[in-house]
Amino acid sequence: MSPDARDPHRNQPVRHRGRPLDSARAAVVLIHGRGASAEDILGLADELDFPEFTYLAPEAAGHTWYPNSFLAPLAQNQPWLDSALNLIGETIRSATSNGIPLSKVAIAGFSQGACLSTEFVARNATRYGSLIALTGGLIGPVGSKFSYPGDLSGTPVFFGAGDPDPHVPWVRVQESASVLTALGGDVLLRRYPGLPHTINQDEIEQARRILSRLAEDSGP
Repeated sequence: MSPDARDPHRNQPVRHRGRPLDSARAAVVLIHGRGASAEDILGLADELDFPEFTYLAPEAAGHTWYPNSFLAPLAQNQPWLDSALNLIGETIRSATSNGIPLSKVAIAGFSQGACLSTEFVARNATRYGSLIALTGGLIGPVGSKFSYPGDLSGTPVFFGAGDPDPHVPWVRVQESASVLTALGGDVLLRRYPGLPHTINQDEIEQARRILSRLAEDSGP
Protein backbone atom coordinates (compact mmCIF):
# COMPACT_ATOMS: atom_id res chain seq x y z
CA MET A 1 0.00 0.00 0.00
CA SER A 2 1.32 3.44 -0.88
CA PRO A 3 1.34 6.17 1.80
CA ASP A 4 -1.56 7.91 0.05
CA ALA A 5 -3.60 4.70 0.06
CA ARG A 6 -3.07 4.35 3.82
CA ASP A 7 -3.90 8.02 4.46
CA PRO A 8 -5.98 9.23 1.51
CA HIS A 9 -6.79 12.69 2.93
CA ARG A 10 -3.20 13.45 3.88
CA ASN A 11 -2.02 16.82 2.55
CA GLN A 12 -5.50 17.77 1.35
CA PRO A 13 -6.03 21.54 1.24
CA VAL A 14 -7.83 23.48 3.96
CA ARG A 15 -9.74 26.44 2.57
CA HIS A 16 -10.07 29.63 4.59
CA ARG A 17 -12.52 32.48 4.83
CA GLY A 18 -12.91 35.34 7.28
CA ARG A 19 -10.37 36.83 9.65
CA PRO A 20 -6.74 35.70 9.74
CA LEU A 21 -6.17 32.99 12.34
CA ASP A 22 -3.95 35.17 14.50
CA SER A 23 -6.59 37.89 14.87
CA ALA A 24 -9.86 35.92 14.83
CA ARG A 25 -12.18 35.91 17.82
CA ALA A 26 -13.08 32.25 17.23
CA ALA A 27 -12.67 29.52 14.62
CA VAL A 28 -15.38 27.51 12.89
CA VAL A 29 -14.22 24.27 11.26
CA LEU A 30 -16.69 23.38 8.50
CA ILE A 31 -16.90 19.81 7.18
CA HIS A 32 -18.58 19.30 3.82
CA GLY A 33 -20.78 16.40 2.75
CA ARG A 34 -20.32 13.62 0.21
CA GLY A 35 -19.94 14.92 -3.33
CA ALA A 36 -19.50 18.50 -2.14
CA SER A 37 -16.40 20.61 -1.56
CA ALA A 38 -14.77 22.92 0.94
CA GLU A 39 -15.93 25.90 -1.12
CA ASP A 40 -19.51 24.62 -0.94
CA ILE A 41 -19.57 24.40 2.86
CA LEU A 42 -17.79 27.74 3.18
CA GLY A 43 -21.00 29.23 1.83
CA LEU A 44 -22.31 28.73 5.37
CA ALA A 45 -19.91 31.45 6.52
CA ASP A 46 -22.09 33.98 4.69
CA GLU A 47 -25.24 32.58 6.29
CA LEU A 48 -23.74 32.54 9.78
CA ASP A 49 -22.36 36.07 9.33
CA PHE A 50 -19.72 36.41 12.01
CA PRO A 51 -17.02 38.39 10.19
CA GLU A 52 -14.83 38.41 13.30
CA PHE A 53 -14.42 34.60 13.04
CA THR A 54 -12.10 32.54 10.90
CA TYR A 55 -13.68 29.68 8.93
CA LEU A 56 -11.59 26.62 8.03
CA ALA A 57 -12.85 23.96 5.63
CA PRO A 58 -10.75 20.88 4.85
CA GLU A 59 -11.36 19.25 1.46
CA ALA A 60 -11.92 15.51 1.13
CA ALA A 61 -9.95 13.59 -1.49
CA GLY A 62 -12.34 12.78 -4.31
CA HIS A 63 -15.09 14.81 -2.59
CA THR A 64 -15.95 12.02 -0.17
CA TRP A 65 -14.65 11.37 3.33
CA TYR A 66 -15.35 7.63 3.29
CA PRO A 67 -16.83 5.40 0.58
CA ASN A 68 -19.74 3.60 2.23
CA SER A 69 -22.71 4.55 4.38
CA PHE A 70 -21.94 5.80 7.89
CA LEU A 71 -24.03 2.82 9.03
CA ALA A 72 -21.63 0.31 7.42
CA PRO A 73 -19.19 -1.70 9.57
CA LEU A 74 -16.30 0.61 10.48
CA ALA A 75 -13.73 -1.58 8.71
CA GLN A 76 -15.52 -1.00 5.39
CA ASN A 77 -14.80 2.73 5.63
CA GLN A 78 -11.12 2.41 6.50
CA PRO A 79 -8.56 3.86 6.00
CA TRP A 80 -10.61 6.84 4.76
CA LEU A 81 -12.41 7.34 8.08
CA ASP A 82 -9.29 7.52 10.23
CA SER A 83 -7.60 9.71 7.62
CA ALA A 84 -10.56 12.10 7.66
CA LEU A 85 -10.58 12.29 11.46
CA ASN A 86 -6.85 13.01 11.40
CA LEU A 87 -7.37 15.89 8.96
CA ILE A 88 -10.03 17.42 11.20
CA GLY A 89 -7.61 17.16 14.12
CA GLU A 90 -4.86 18.86 12.12
CA THR A 91 -7.25 21.64 11.09
CA ILE A 92 -8.21 22.27 14.70
CA ARG A 93 -4.56 22.29 15.74
CA SER A 94 -3.85 24.96 13.13
CA ALA A 95 -6.34 27.15 14.99
CA THR A 96 -5.09 26.40 18.50
CA SER A 97 -1.45 26.87 17.46
CA ASN A 98 -2.41 30.41 16.46
CA GLY A 99 -3.76 31.19 19.90
CA ILE A 100 -7.44 30.22 19.57
CA PRO A 101 -8.37 27.98 22.54
CA LEU A 102 -10.44 24.84 21.97
CA SER A 103 -13.26 26.53 23.88
CA LYS A 104 -13.41 28.99 20.96
CA VAL A 105 -13.31 26.35 18.21
CA ALA A 106 -16.66 25.27 16.79
CA ILE A 107 -16.98 22.18 14.60
CA ALA A 108 -19.87 22.08 12.15
CA GLY A 109 -20.85 19.80 9.30
CA PHE A 110 -23.66 18.71 7.02
CA SER A 111 -24.60 15.11 6.16
CA GLN A 112 -21.40 13.06 5.83
CA GLY A 113 -19.62 16.07 7.31
CA ALA A 114 -22.03 16.10 10.27
CA CYS A 115 -21.37 12.41 10.88
CA LEU A 116 -17.63 12.98 10.79
CA SER A 117 -17.87 16.05 13.05
CA THR A 118 -19.95 14.16 15.61
CA GLU A 119 -17.60 11.19 15.58
CA PHE A 120 -14.55 13.41 16.00
CA VAL A 121 -16.02 15.25 18.98
CA ALA A 122 -17.14 12.02 20.65
CA ARG A 123 -13.74 10.38 20.20
CA ASN A 124 -11.90 13.50 21.39
CA ALA A 125 -14.25 14.76 24.08
CA THR A 126 -13.19 18.02 25.71
CA ARG A 127 -14.59 21.55 25.98
CA TYR A 128 -15.10 22.88 22.45
CA GLY A 129 -16.78 26.07 21.35
CA SER A 130 -19.63 23.97 19.96
CA LEU A 131 -20.64 21.06 17.75
CA ILE A 132 -23.24 21.75 15.08
CA ALA A 133 -24.38 18.55 13.36
CA LEU A 134 -26.79 19.17 10.48
CA THR A 135 -28.30 15.84 9.42
CA GLY A 136 -25.76 13.42 10.85
CA GLY A 137 -24.82 11.22 13.77
CA LEU A 138 -22.26 8.86 15.20
CA ILE A 139 -20.62 6.44 12.78
CA GLY A 140 -21.19 2.70 13.01
CA PRO A 141 -23.69 -0.03 12.15
CA VAL A 142 -27.15 -0.36 13.64
CA GLY A 143 -26.84 -1.88 17.10
CA SER A 144 -23.42 -0.35 17.83
CA LYS A 145 -22.64 0.21 21.50
CA PHE A 146 -21.19 3.71 21.60
CA SER A 147 -18.77 4.22 24.46
CA TYR A 148 -16.24 7.05 24.58
CA PRO A 149 -13.93 8.44 27.28
CA GLY A 150 -13.58 12.12 28.06
CA ASP A 151 -15.89 14.94 29.09
CA LEU A 152 -17.44 17.62 26.88
CA SER A 153 -17.76 19.85 29.96
CA GLY A 154 -20.87 21.65 28.79
CA THR A 155 -19.92 22.04 25.13
CA PRO A 156 -23.01 23.39 23.30
CA VAL A 157 -24.22 20.78 20.80
CA PHE A 158 -26.94 21.13 18.19
CA PHE A 159 -28.42 18.23 16.23
CA GLY A 160 -30.93 19.07 13.52
CA ALA A 161 -32.30 16.70 10.87
CA GLY A 162 -35.31 15.97 8.75
CA ASP A 163 -37.45 12.90 9.36
CA PRO A 164 -37.58 10.82 7.32
CA ASP A 165 -34.20 11.40 5.69
CA PRO A 166 -32.96 9.16 2.85
CA HIS A 167 -29.46 8.82 4.31
CA VAL A 168 -29.62 9.47 8.06
CA PRO A 169 -32.22 7.63 10.17
CA TRP A 170 -33.76 9.83 12.83
CA VAL A 171 -33.18 7.14 15.45
CA ARG A 172 -29.40 7.50 14.93
CA VAL A 173 -29.64 11.27 15.39
CA GLN A 174 -31.54 10.71 18.65
CA GLU A 175 -29.05 8.08 19.76
CA SER A 176 -26.13 10.40 19.03
CA ALA A 177 -27.73 13.21 21.00
CA SER A 178 -28.12 10.88 23.98
CA VAL A 179 -24.49 9.74 23.79
CA LEU A 180 -23.15 13.29 23.67
CA THR A 181 -25.44 14.31 26.52
CA ALA A 182 -23.96 11.47 28.58
CA LEU A 183 -20.50 12.79 27.67
CA GLY A 184 -21.40 16.13 29.26
CA GLY A 185 -22.58 18.06 26.22
CA ASP A 186 -25.30 20.71 26.48
CA VAL A 187 -27.39 19.18 23.70
CA LEU A 188 -30.30 20.60 21.71
CA LEU A 189 -32.05 18.19 19.35
CA ARG A 190 -34.51 19.34 16.69
CA ARG A 191 -36.56 17.19 14.31
CA TYR A 192 -37.96 18.68 11.11
CA PRO A 193 -40.74 16.49 9.68
CA GLY A 194 -40.58 16.30 5.90
CA LEU A 195 -37.39 18.33 5.54
CA PRO A 196 -35.48 17.26 2.40
CA HIS A 197 -31.79 16.42 2.66
CA THR A 198 -30.77 20.04 3.08
CA ILE A 199 -30.25 22.79 5.69
CA ASN A 200 -33.22 24.92 6.68
CA GLN A 201 -33.40 28.44 8.08
CA ASP A 202 -34.19 27.35 11.62
CA GLU A 203 -30.99 25.29 11.70
CA ILE A 204 -29.04 28.36 10.58
CA GLU A 205 -30.67 30.39 13.36
CA GLN A 206 -29.87 27.72 15.97
CA ALA A 207 -26.25 27.67 14.81
CA ARG A 208 -26.08 31.47 14.94
CA ARG A 209 -27.48 31.47 18.46
CA ILE A 210 -24.80 29.06 19.65
CA LEU A 211 -21.95 30.77 17.81
CA SER A 212 -22.98 34.19 19.10
CA ARG A 213 -21.72 33.07 22.51
CA LEU A 214 -18.24 32.73 21.04
CA ALA A 215 -18.47 36.26 19.70
CA GLU A 216 -19.51 37.66 23.07
CA ASP A 217 -17.64 35.61 25.66
CA SER A 218 -14.04 36.24 26.56
CA GLY A 219 -13.58 32.70 27.85
CA PRO A 220 -15.20 29.24 27.94
